[in-house]
Amino acid sequence: MKKILYIILIICCLPSITHAQRVVMGDEQTGEYFPLLENQRIAIFSNHTGMVGDKHLLDILLENRLNVVAIFSPEHGFRGRADAGEKVKSSVDSQTGVPILSLYDGKGGKPSDASMKKFDVLVVDIQDVGLRYYTYYITMCKLMDACAEYQRKVVVLDRPNPNGHYVDGPILDMKYKSGVGSLPIPIVHGMTLGELALMVNGERWLPSSKVCDLTVIPCKNYTHQTMYELPIPPSPNLPDMKSVYLYPSICFFEATPVSLGRGTNKPFQMYGHPNMKGYSFSFTPRSVSGAKNPPQLNKRCYGVDLSGLSNEEIWKKGVDLTYVIDAYRNLNLDDHFFRPFFELLVGTDYVRRMIKEGKSAEEIKERWKPDVEKFKAQRKPYLLYPE
Repeated sequence: MKKILYIILIICCLPSITHAQRVVMGDEQTGEYFPLLENQRIAIFSNHTGMVGDKHLLDILLENRLNVVAIFSPEHGFRGRADAGEKVKSSVDSQTGVPILSLYDGKGGKPSDASMKKFDVLVVDIQDVGLRYYTYYITMCKLMDACAEYQRKVVVLDRPNPNGHYVDGPILDMKYKSGVGSLPIPIVHGMTLGELALMVNGERWLPSSKVCDLTVIPCKNYTHQTMYELPIPPSPNLPDMKSVYLYPSICFFEATPVSLGRGTNKPFQMYGHPNMKGYSFSFTPRSVSGAKNPPQLNKRCYGVDLSGLSNEEIWKKGVDLTYVIDAYRNLNLDDHFFRPFFELLVGTDYVRRMIKEGKSAEEIKERWKPDVEKFKAQRKPYLLYPE
């Protein structure tokens, strides 16, 4: 009888245990940020990932009669369907009639004077994946800079970082600052957008060197060791968690002739080239939504399928250059393998040089270890969650 009562007690307690451990997003905590938005003209920086349960943040705000006057959409557009780097034009959200203002219409990716005068407060609610070359944070920084200039408030509704459990890669050498890397941070910075926004303010990293009026609504029940799985793909070519976890290591192929699986059902989970030798695995990139003209389009590529790796194997390796080194040595293209874009992604000039010198991935990783330790110490004052 005691055993039965004990089992019943455990079952009864399960809902509260589960609820206590569930990560609560910043956007779910309406009581924390609605008072900041009342009687204000609101712009939101968001896309298809800005969901509050089963509703979009935009719908939640409008249902509560808050005055949303504009949407800023990042790379891939408000509904998340555009190709990487595709120019997203200004339009109107068909479901609500709220104007979508393209960031590409302004100079340097910053909104125009007319756009900035439309609103009083900017609300940021977008799912990032925690990499220096994943561009959502760059857009956020440009908006923060514009808001500092026009004295507009910024409210970041924080979300977990699915790659927030580690820091890896060299700090960006700012001579390689570009549209795929704009801050002196490692490839994997391990911070949420809210934490990163605080660091940008605190380190005076905005282009204007100003500080914006910033409020961050932190997540609840989250630490940097929480392995949070994204409920919605953050962009067309990161369809699942395997792609998200492999992205830090596979994205380097964007700066080579090697396909990383764009135009297949497993982008960022494979790599190959028509001339790679010694591999039985093959795939053929096709023109698909989100990858209309992928590298090696309609050509049979031979290479490696990484989709069978366990998550634990990927996490243990972190930023792993072995895949790029393997393809470099196999194709034997020397200077025709790497494109200038490689330095923009990796953020420094010594990685290409060391690969060409025959150094191993472990030797190269040893070179950037001091960067990792330096950044961990530098970011500590801005962390909102336990490491």
